[in-house]
Amino acid sequence: MSSSTDRSAIDQVLQAAVDAGAVPSVAAIAADRNGVIYEGAAGPRAAGSDDPLTVDTHFRIMSMTKMVATTAALQQVEKGALDLDAPIADYCPEFADVQVLDGWDGDTPRLRAPKSQATVKQLVTHTSGLGYWFWSEDLVRWEAATSTPNVLSGANVIFTAPLLADPGTSYVYGINTDWLGKVVEAAAGTTLDVAIKDGITGPLGMTETAFQLNEGWKDSLTPVHIKGEDGWVDSGIELNQTPEYFAGGHGLYSTPRDYIKFQQALLGGGEFGGVRILQQATVDQAFTNQIGDLDFPPAIPTADPTATHEFNAGPGYKWGLGLLLNTQDVPGMRRAYSGAWAGLANTHFWVDPTTGVCGSIYSNFLPFVPPEALELYANYEKALYASL
Repeated sequence: MSSSTDRSAIDQVLQAAVDAGAVPSVAAIAADRNGVIYEGAAGPRAAGSDDPLTVDTHFRIMSMTKMVATTAALQQVEKGALDLDAPIADYCPEFADVQVLDGWDGDTPRLRAPKSQATVKQLVTHTSGLGYWFWSEDLVRWEAATSTPNVLSGANVIFTAPLLADPGTSYVYGINTDWLGKVVEAAAGTTLDVAIKDGITGPLGMTETAFQLNEGWKDSLTPVHIKGEDGWVDSGIELNQTPEYFAGGHGLYSTPRDYIKFQQALLGGGEFGGVRILQQATVDQAFTNQIGDLDFPPAIPTADPTATHEFNAGPGYKWGLGLLLNTQDVPGMRRAYSGAWAGLANTHFWVDPTTGVCGSIYSNFLPFVPPEALELYANYEKALYASL
């Protein structure tokens, strides 16, 4: 930060959003290649309490888990234990049973074999055809017709979900990274939680990041909030603490101060604090378009308004290895080919190698991406870049 007024300008952005009811509370953090340059928070850890939210509060980071699991897969690639171009079924034979949902006969799903075998890389790039219920009316209908719970159940039965498109034909955001977690386990010969702890969180000193809540974290955890008639309330929603598999797609808890270390490693070309978790060339690939002529959808309508609003990224977005890439500079904000993603409970991060800065902003509430929250995220990023 160049001055104390810059910091207070960012603080004011956060406080104003809480005061307006846009979010129940919010924490934000940013770093450059030398270290943390901003951290701040506003609002209570739990709605109605006096306990403040901080950058050491534990959040469900949901799909911000995906880039961590993707990194675990890329580590196996670097070791020669995993081939991104190989069929998924080479590592997970049960994937050969997954079919394409091709329509409906009344309430009965019509399934067919895919036209090609999906590859591991298509899991990394969300081009295998796998989806999520909250952005697919067909999957909402399929889950109801088959009495299959959604992916947040923590049950292995979620892996029976069909493809929504043939592999390689379109970008469909979905349970790809949960399957990728299974691939990592097969390649590494260990469970995903151990692969991530040994390869990423352990080396980076991320002691506050894990798939299951440590006893000591209960007092530093923020609940998932929803809006009641009189403002924000605790929804009581919690992830399964005894899941049947470790969810590479959404399972991690972390704190802003812990996860920024992972962002700094990406910003540092795979290295942070003298520890290297990926080679520079691998990180460069992660920040490069990996879906060719396909596009990240400019607008994705919601299929479950309790989970998410419509997601409007707008045109000009691609996908790298685990990262959403903007192909143009965003005025006053991140530069072209920054890598970013978010979590369903409203946590967002970005890494901007050109400017040499990374940042993130955290709350825990549903539904995902309401307009007033998106406005906060943009205002935070603009205030941060204005201070550089």
